[in-house]
Amino acid sequence: MMLRCGRFVATQASKVLNRSLATRRRVKTEIAPQVLNNLLTFDEVDATPSSSDPAVYIRSPVSSAYCIDLDKKQLSALDSVAISPSGKVVHGMFGELPDAALSIPLEYLALLRPAAEGAAALRAIDKGNHGTLLIYGAGEASGLAAAQMASAKGHAVVAVVGAEQSGNDTMVECIKGLVKEPGTAVPEEYALSKANFKNLVHSISSGDEGIEKVSAEVYLQDFKFNLLDYVQTYPASRPAAVSQEHLEFKYMEKDREFFETNMEAYLSQYPPGSPPIDQAKLDAFFSTEQYEIFRKKFWKQTTGVISGDETPFSPPHLVKQQIEAPESMSHQTFPGVGQDMPYSFSILNSSFPSGAQQKAGGPIMGAIIVATPNLKAAWDKVSVAKTLRAKGEAMQFLTNSQRAAFTSANSVAQQAQAAGAPVVIAGDGSIKVTDADVTEAIAAMDIDESGESRLNYFVQVYRAVDYPFYAEYAIHRASEELAGPRQIIVTK
Repeated sequence: MMLRCGRFVATQASKVLNRSLATRRRVKTEIAPQVLNNLLTFDEVDATPSSSDPAVYIRSPVSSAYCIDLDKKQLSALDSVAISPSGKVVHGMFGELPDAALSIPLEYLALLRPAAEGAAALRAIDKGNHGTLLIYGAGEASGLAAAQMASAKGHAVVAVVGAEQSGNDTMVECIKGLVKEPGTAVPEEYALSKANFKNLVHSISSGDEGIEKVSAEVYLQDFKFNLLDYVQTYPASRPAAVSQEHLEFKYMEKDREFFETNMEAYLSQYPPGSPPIDQAKLDAFFSTEQYEIFRKKFWKQTTGVISGDETPFSPPHLVKQQIEAPESMSHQTFPGVGQDMPYSFSILNSSFPSGAQQKAGGPIMGAIIVATPNLKAAWDKVSVAKTLRAKGEAMQFLTNSQRAAFTSANSVAQQAQAAGAPVVIAGDGSIKVTDADVTEAIAAMDIDESGESRLNYFVQVYRAVDYPFYAEYAIHRASEELAGPRQIIVTK
């Protein structure tokens, strides 16, 4: 079985293009004939191996692709695409597609219906102003399409990946990489905590990361408290900054001579004890600027240790020197950046450097709820209940995965409703798809000149064109409880 994920370019097996030198630049001088005749050109060559070895695998050309209909447990007739005898691409639901679809792999065009649903859901919410879009079920085909197309338009997307894909950490990270900052993707379990999810949405929409301003006085008071505690614990009366237990002799008397001899070498690895420091003078003369000067000395000493410099360094002695003779702070500037460039953490300058602030995603523009299998099963059981008690009883008998899907989707919808934004349901066939949505989905699938596209899928292809029984096995795999995070496609 051959499993493939990513983009697949359908080409004829019998003919390939052998490309060599190609350029769009026009030359003013003519190329010499002897050079021109030796250049490789675009030729159609026969790709069929000349060997008659039966072990040589020759792929058959692909002319159709199908998604899996999980309800009927068969290949989907609507979510399918095929090449007609006239060379046109025909979709099972939308009929003959425009010529722009000829450059798109059939494996992608089989997912055109959910992609168009994602475009339709985005159209129902997008009113032209940039904002923050919430999506539940971002791992499904329609949710993934809506997330990528919204991100390409400049919206901040908060994508919640359903349990069908959230168990795969790599898949969640891939979806997170498909949406642009400040948008992100989180697993379904994150949205179960409504307070945490609310804080996440607020931080992305407002650009406020919740980082408090640094107070230099608070840092200074903590430093002074720790310094006085250090002075009391390791006084200068001790030969080194060690506890009393290190100096006690607990061995036999005959070992005292060697103990004292070795103790001197042992204590040499520790800094000396701290000199006495008057707290009144410390509070009066050791200001925030003196603390900043002291920190810079610490940085130089750290660099010296890394480079092998063994110059003695005692922080309490440096503080005492600065108390007795306060130093002046040098406001050095750097060419091209100025004094505010944060080469290292500074308690006197806690502002972010220019361009490093978190961008605000904008107000919440709406939420798209994709009907994942777990959510659909939960909704079918809860929606038939008429009273509040009946709904509670129905929730009680849901499976853990169904209950988590229902709760997470509600958490996403409540954030949009609290902001007065619309909530759109996709993935269940209820949303109306127009021709403009189909055209938009095809355009998003198309690859631009830089080799990128606005819509990408993760597909797992079963080549039933070569091995017909792969179609039945693909249906079996798609029907399993843990079918995997990729979209399963069958080609014929």
